[in-house]
This record gives sequence, C-alpha cells and structure tokens, in this order.
Amino acid sequence: MLRLFTLLVVAGLVLACLTSWLLDSYDTTWHPKRSLGEPEGEHGQRKSEPPFPGGELDNIFWFVQVSDIHISRFHDPKRVPDFERFCTHTVIDVIKPALVLATGDLTDAKTENKVGSLQHEVEWQAYHNILKRSRVLEHTKWIDIRGNHDAFNIISLDSVNNYYRSVQKTLKKYSATQKVGSFHYIHSTPFGNYSFICADATLTPGPKRPYNFFGILNQSQMDILATFREESYSSNQSVWFGHYTTSTVISPFPGVRALMSSAVVYLCGHLHTLGGMMPVLHSRHTSGTLELELGDWMDNRRYRVLAFDHDLLSFSDLTFEDWPAVVITNPKEAQYLHPGVEPLGRIRRSTHIRMLVFSAAPITAVYVTVDGETLGKAASVGGPLYVLPWDPSLYPTGLHTIRVKVEKFCHVSILMNTSLPPCGRVRVCVCACKDSAGRSKVREQQFTLQEDLTPSFGFLQSFILLTDHYILARLAFVAAVLLNVGALVAFRFMQVPSARGVTQRKHGLFSQACISLQLVTKINTFYYSLLLFNLCTAVGPWFIGEVIDGHNGACFAFGVYVNGHFLEGSLTYVVGIIQLVFFNMPLTCYLCWSLHQRCRGCSFRSHFCRPGCRWRTLVIHLAMLLLLVWQAHSCYFLLETYGSLAFFLSPVRTWALAMGLMLVYKVWRGPAPDFADNKNDTKL
Repeated sequence: MLRLFTLLVVAGLVLACLTSWLLDSYDTTWHPKRSLGEPEGEHGQRKSEPPFPGGELDNIFWFVQVSDIHISRFHDPKRVPDFERFCTHTVIDVIKPALVLATGDLTDAKTENKVGSLQHEVEWQAYHNILKRSRVLEHTKWIDIRGNHDAFNIISLDSVNNYYRSVQKTLKKYSATQKVGSFHYIHSTPFGNYSFICADATLTPGPKRPYNFFGILNQSQMDILATFREESYSSNQSVWFGHYTTSTVISPFPGVRALMSSAVVYLCGHLHTLGGMMPVLHSRHTSGTLELELGDWMDNRRYRVLAFDHDLLSFSDLTFEDWPAVVITNPKEAQYLHPGVEPLGRIRRSTHIRMLVFSAAPITAVYVTVDGETLGKAASVGGPLYVLPWDPSLYPTGLHTIRVKVEKFCHVSILMNTSLPPCGRVRVCVCACKDSAGRSKVREQQFTLQEDLTPSFGFLQSFILLTDHYILARLAFVAAVLLNVGALVAFRFMQVPSARGVTQRKHGLFSQACISLQLVTKINTFYYSLLLFNLCTAVGPWFIGEVIDGHNGACFAFGVYVNGHFLEGSLTYVVGIIQLVFFNMPLTCYLCWSLHQRCRGCSFRSHFCRPGCRWRTLVIHLAMLLLLVWQAHSCYFLLETYGSLAFFLSPVRTWALAMGLMLVYKVWRGPAPDFADNKNDTKL
C-alpha cells in the first residue's frame, strides 16, 4: 500500500511539472526581457516621441490581406464572381487600401475528384482575368505569393506548368507579383518607410499532394531573409508574411521565428480555420512578434484589414460583404500590443480616439462609449477615419469585467463588474456604427495603458501556431516504430508457455495478450512478415512512382526523393504514424487474438458459437475488415495520385494489403499451431 501511495505521489509530481512546463512554454503574455527589435535606449525614447494620435488624417495607412482563394474549375462556381466583386467593390470602391497581400493558394490545382494534383491553366487564367477586369492593379499595390497548392506537381521554376511565373517569354504569366522566392518590399509614405518581407517556404520541386503540406527554408534562403531583416531596421515598422504558419515550416537553427523577431507581425494563411474548429488562430512568439493566421476565402470568404496608425498596428478579420467594417486604431487592442517594437507611449499622449469605418453605404453615425460612459459622436476627418476627443489620463490602471448591451441602432449601455482590484484594470472601448442602409455594427475591444498588461492567447491557439509539429511527428513516429518492432523482437526470445498452460489455465487480459504475442513471434511466417513490414514502414521506400508527372521518385518516412532533390520528411511522419496505428499494430493484435483462438481448438466457424462471445467476436472481425478496407482505399489514393507504377511498387500500401490478407487467411485456414515446451520456433 505504501509503495502504491509513493508511486501515485511521484506520478502526480511528474504530471504537475509537465503541466507547468507546458503552460509556461505556451504562455504568450509579453515579457519585456524576451527581446527588443532595437536597442533599449533608442526604443524607449521613440515610444513617447511625437507625433501623437490626434484629430487629423495623418500618419496612417491601411492595407488588406486575403488568403487561400483556391480558384477552382470544378468546385464552388460562386467563388470566382465573389472574388471579382471583392476586388472591384470591396477593395477599389470601399476600402481603398495602400496595398493588398494575397498570401498563397491562389488556385486549387486539384483534379475533379479532389484526389489528384494538377496545375490547371484555366484556373490561373480566371485569376488573371479577375485582376485585369477589375483594374485593381491600377488602384493599389497587389502582392500575391505562392502557396503549397500553387506549387503542386511542378518539377522546377522553369516548368511550363508553373503558371505563377514562367521564365519563358513565350508563355503567359498569370500572377501580379511574378516573384518566386522570398523578397523585400518597402512601402514609402510621407511619414516613413514600412518593410514587407515575404518568407517563401514553398517547395521546389513541388510534389503532388499531400507531401508539400509543410514548407521548407534551407540555409541559403535563411541567409537571404537575414539580409532582408537587416535592411528593415531602417523602416518605421516591418511586417513579415508568407503562406505557411511558422509551425508548418522546416528551417535550420535558430529557426524562422528568430529571424522575424524584430517584426511587429507575421501574416499567414494555410490552415483554413482547421475546418471551422479554430475560426481565430492568433498567437505571439516568445520575441513578442504576433502571428496572425487568416481564415480562408475559399469557403469562409474571409479577409483582413490592417492599419498602421502612428506606427501602431491594428486590424480586423472580416467577412465578405458584411458591412460596416470597423478597425479601432487608437487605443490599440490590449491583446495585440507589442511593447518591444511599437511606440505605445503615443497612446498615453494621444488626444483622440481614432477608428477606420468602412461601408458600402454612407455612414450616418458613429458613437463611442468607454467604461459605461458615452463619450459622444465621432466625427469624420477625411476618408474612412473617424475621431473623438478623449483624455487618456482618466484610464491609467484598473481591471474591469464589462458587459455590453446594444439598444436599438446606436445606443450602447455597459454593465460593469468592479469587484476586482484596480491595480490591473483593462478598459473596453465600444464603437457602434450605423450606415444609411440601416446596417449597424458593434466593435468591442479591450485596451490598456499599462505595457505590462498584455493578455495571453489561448493555449490551443498557441500550441497550433508555435509548435514545430514536424518534430513532434518525428518523435511520435520513432516511438511507435520502436514499440512495434521492439515488442516483436523482445517476445521472440521469451520462453513460450506450455501447451497445457495456454489452453487450460485462466489468465487475465494482459497475460493473454502477452501469451498471444509470444505465439505470433514464435511462428516464423508471422514473425518475419510483421518484422519486415514494420522495418519497411520505418526505413524502406513506401512507394516508387510519379511523385511529379513525368518524374519518378521514391517516398520514405524521412523524406521524398525526386529528380535529384531530397525533400525533408514532415507530413510523411504523420502519415507513417497513421499507418502504424491504424494498420500495422491492429494487424498484429488481430493475428495474436486469432492465433490464441486457434490454440484453444477453435476454427473460424466454431469460435462464433462459444457462449457469450459471439458479439465480441463479430465486432473484432468487423473492425479488422474496416481496417483492410481503409488500407485498400489508401491503395486507391496512391493509384489516383501517383499512378499505376506507385500502386504496384508500394511495399507499405499495396504489398502490405496483400500480405495482411495472406496472413489472415493463414491464421484461420492453415493447420493449428504445433508448439512444445522447449521449442524456440513453432510451425503453423
């Protein structure tokens, strides 16, 4: 009893330490000692130096991000006309941004059945025609970059299928930017320069799906980005953008997050809100840089409006044709403060609340309420900017829990819970807007004038965006392989129980499992088949086929080899884990259970008739049948994606299915196992 108590205490302490480490690792609250983008003295002086946000249209510009457009020739016919209306009406007529960032996956590049990968020129033509017909390139700077779909099935940048940018003069170029690789764009304004650095991690060559879900930055690409970072130090602020989240980018030490530590934000797409499960994916790097993943245009019609107001970055994630749209630029939202690079002292010395209000119809009224007190009606000072005088000294500290109730069109009332101590008070600014079309919108956000009050992002958001998932997948894959192979080898050299003990003695579930595994490993047919199958899953080629049309390659757990290039493994480890967990291990367990039934004198028919076991037996067989069907579907996916050569030269898919069927047949239709007490090998 004392031993059990001691074991529980130790296990609890270990679990507590692990939990504490995880929470600390993903704590995204700003810590001043983490990193600064420039020397402390110079930055501290810049924080409070003029100009300060006031009542005029100055020191502000705004821009738009849209991502994962996925123009398709087969699916969602409304996607193209909606995107054209977005360019013509939303961008040109209403928002009028200084620039637009289209962060990858411009086209879908899938076959009609959504299984294969193919660059369709008609999709690129549709994208190009939208930009041309809308004349958006004449009204704003349009920067579009490649995503993983835009690099599907492209052997090189010189390929005739690279419709993003063709280096051959005789071929059409359909993108607006036509820049392959990372680049540095400087946006110049009368009040300073702003750096926009593209981190292009798309693969070259680009294999077919799904093995380019992760991006890769090699050392030479990292060196180029480091040069861009040095160049950006002279800019007011720097913004990094790319298609992949940093958690899906493979990069050498110290990693891509370290390179962008001087930036205020990294803008990306790629994850598509994880199928709607994570509609908001925002977090903060340990250096303080914000990472803001944007939901997709493809299904959700999402886009983002961002603004630099006196070098303070604010933004709103919006839905297409959901008007009015509001971006409160001063005071900035507390959760997205970056004291390391932003001049937050300007908020404390500002004279006006400032907000951008966009609407397809004229704005009739903008009212502002702070902490339950209606400050009044904001006034337009030109363009979409509305301002209202305020006194920041009234809100130095304090923490409030605020509930907002909107009455009728523009009246706002707020209920406050002031039971918490005033030492860490966070204020809430509420803007209620109504346009002439009768549409209204309420925008609420927390703000604080204390730089040490930056609320943390959610644990799940931070885990998704800040974890190097390819490393986790690699560790999990190695552990699964060692467990599978280690169990086979270890039980191979254990002494098998006597025949009398196997068939007559009562055993617990764990003991029965161990005995069954011993029996399987003692039979050469099963042991060597399973051992070689698991070793092939670990180190052997999974298939040899057309990784890219017209170019054969080989896929391993640790990477993909094609056309003389080796692409480091990433999603391959995830696929390997799925293969091990949903086929390799269940097949081994099923063979162990079946062999144990045969040792008890049962045949395939007779073991259904045992009292009390019929339904359990049926469930086990149905589960194994479903796994075999799943393996057969994997073979079909391989055929559709990588061709007939990959289908026939696939030890881990096609050959494994045949091997599994053969072993299942042999364990039930072959002779009952014959073993003796002192035999190391058993024949079947």
